[in-house]
Amino acid sequence: RGLDGEITALSSKVQALQQSCRQMEAELKELNSSMTTPEIAGEIEDLRKDCASYTEKLERIKSATNHVTPEEKEKVCSEQKLYCREWRRRKRMATELLEAILEGYPKSKKQFFEEVGIETDEDHNVTLPAAV
Repeated sequence: RGLDGEITALSSKVQALQQSCRQMEAELKELNSSMTTPEIAGEIEDLRKDCASYTEKLERIKSATNHVTPEEKEKVCSEQKLYCREWRRRKRMATELLEAILEGYPKSKKQFFEEVGIETDEDHNVTLPAAV
């Protein structure tokens, strides 16, 4: 009985030590996978160089004299609105015309488009810009 008690105590001690060993192995694995001090220093230096180059690029952009004027921007925006409006109008006219043709056409819309060679915006995943 005394030996059985001793075996039980030692077994629980072995389990506790094995658990501790697993925790230490996990911690060791984590530490081995992390960066070393020289690696971190190199990474910091690389990031500082990147930061300096981005700062220089930003200064060049800020000091550039060829900015777009508000008038040019407004002109481009108004042209875009005009072209989008025209796109919508022409698409609507084409759709109405095709619907009128398809009323008397015996086959499906898809078959008609294939026979005639019509490609739609949807075939090319093109969508009209949102109306502003």
